[in-house]
Amino acid sequence: VFFYPSAFSRIFFLIFNMYCVGRNQQAGPQSSGFAGQSLLSEPMSNLAMAYGSSLASQGREMVDKNLDRFIPISKLKYYFAVDTVYVGRKLGLLVFPYMHENWEVSYQQDTPVAPRFDVNAPDLYIPAMGFITYVLVAGLALGTQNRFSPELLGVQASSALVWLIMEVLAVLLSLYLVTVNTDLTTIDLLAFSGYKYVGMIVGVVAGLLFGRPGYYLSLLWCCAAIFVFMIRTLRLKLLSEAVAEGKLVRGARNQLRMYLTMSIAAAQPVFMYWLTYHLIR
Repeated sequence: VFFYPSAFSRIFFLIFNMYCVGRNQQAGPQSSGFAGQSLLSEPMSNLAMAYGSSLASQGREMVDKNLDRFIPISKLKYYFAVDTVYVGRKLGLLVFPYMHENWEVSYQQDTPVAPRFDVNAPDLYIPAMGFITYVLVAGLALGTQNRFSPELLGVQASSALVWLIMEVLAVLLSLYLVTVNTDLTTIDLLAFSGYKYVGMIVGVVAGLLFGRPGYYLSLLWCCAAIFVFMIRTLRLKLLSEAVAEGKLVRGARNQLRMYLTMSIAAAQPVFMYWLTYHLIR
């Protein structure tokens, strides 16, 4: 409607016509003298309703087209194509990554398969649900200490989101400065950075159940697990160009890529501790 100002008059005609038809139907026997008018108004109302529905469908298509220009809906569908089996296997991989051997993402006709078919594929379902669960667990921890307030919970959620965005931007800037040719996208980095919420949830819950010793032990385990997970996952992404060209990893440029991979992996435990230590008293 906002893109077509003339549609205001047409929609007004549609509403007015439907109102007249409703008034004629409510009149009942009193409107028997206007039977011819009712017969004439019914085709017009049907035509107006059909035109209104087609106009609504055109508006929906236009909104979807313009929305896809700014938000890649088709790409986001890939990252949420998960099922229960994948979520369970991925959570196990995030907590116990030491026995996993094959870390390569499977492809089908030069296109990565959906996450529900490959546990190595990145997804946004676990990071999104992990962020929401982390905020809820943080509210529970604050409530057990009589420190809960909506404002403090909002600060907790906003700070975690800001740190996540800053982390992704820092990684993008580092990739640009090192000039790494990789197939990693911004959504991939957002997914990998969001996996640390799983370990944060485990640490806070263990702290609520077993106190500070339980918090430190579980968080230490989850920090080591996410470090190994990020190293083995990003190593294939950032060093893929060198492997394809058959270069040795001892080159100066490849050493920068290795340092960048280790820095990204080492930053995950730092953020995990920074965002959870104040929740355990």
